[in-house]
Amino acid sequence: MDGNGRWAKRRLMPRVAGHRKGVEALRGVIRACAERGVSHLTVFAFSSENWRRPQEEVTLLMELFMRALENEVARLHENEIRFRVIGDLSGFSERIQSLIRDAEALTLNNTRLTFTVAANYGGRWDIVQAVKRLMESGVAPDAVNEALLAQQLSVADVPEPDLFIRTGGEQRISNFLLWQLAYTELHFTDALWPDFDAKALDAAITSYRARERRFGRTSDQVRASS
Repeated sequence: MDGNGRWAKRRLMPRVAGHRKGVEALRGVIRACAERGVSHLTVFAFSSENWRRPQEEVTLLMELFMRALENEVARLHENEIRFRVIGDLSGFSERIQSLIRDAEALTLNNTRLTFTVAANYGGRWDIVQAVKRLMESGVAPDAVNEALLAQQLSVADVPEPDLFIRTGGEQRISNFLLWQLAYTELHFTDALWPDFDAKALDAAITSYRARERRFGRTSDQVRASS
């Protein structure tokens, strides 16, 4: 391996370790959400743009995904947590697709928490797929409205998010649930995802509770309706 290759590998290793620790952090966040009565948790595990990362890193991410599907789903089921995946699953191996189908079937009727993983997902892709489904169903252009389009999105059967949390100091939504985040409260934290824990989750929830959600109304209207 030449010098450039060794340097690339050294740069990759901290991210590899971070991905592994990130799986552990996710386990804790799921548990904390369930304990706090959160009904829906959606995480962005792998975007449609992440295929552009170094091949070694992509391969590792696929291995971690497969291992998590093999090892974590039974625990989710024991805790009455429903598991689902949204995104273009055709990009994954047959083994991963099979594990996803089995996990979704096993946990389908669980109601304590719905845990959704966005994998090979992009918000723009989601909207495009929804438009295609409307066109294929023969809906006339004049009949298209927000409600019809929303019914064709990947998470049409779950409430729109109340709170979006972005870790690592980034302050963007990175093509995540673009339609659904229209009125979602945004919380940005410097904590890296592998370090995000129940305490960090509580800080995000506290920040959310201090906000006034108006949905286009005035503060006086909100107070009058409460």
